[in-house]
Amino acid sequence: MEETSVNTNIDTEGNVFISDEVVATIASIAAKSIEGVSAMYGSITGGFVELLGKKNPGKGVKVTITDRDVEIDMFVVVEYGMKIPDVAWEIQEKTKNEVEAMTGLNVTAVNVNIEGIATSKKDEIPEDGAETDAATEE
Repeated sequence: MEETSVNTNIDTEGNVFISDEVVATIASIAAKSIEGVSAMYGSITGGFVELLGKKNPGKGVKVTITDRDVEIDMFVVVEYGMKIPDVAWEIQEKTKNEVEAMTGLNVTAVNVNIEGIATSKKDEIPEDGAETDAATEE
């Protein structure tokens, strides 16, 4: 994730800098708390970071900070059976509210990209690659 930060300049005692990674972490946690969000969909580089044993709390989130404005792109996997527009709207509302409350920044957009659907039942294919009819198995 690109290392940028914004100076919130709260008072004359000094400056407070908030990195885009912090904003991404807040957004990711907010989204994952929404019913119907199965997971955040990470990038290839994010997957490599996790393979190296490092946590990636901002996985599935891209943040663009300009002055005191923030645009957030979220990449999520939704649980099967959920109403996607409702889940997306809740992600937008909660993310906007949490980021603004915690950082004092102005969230100009929360773009939600549905990258997949998670099913609770795993469709398993045997190791030989042949599909089976579950109704005929004993």
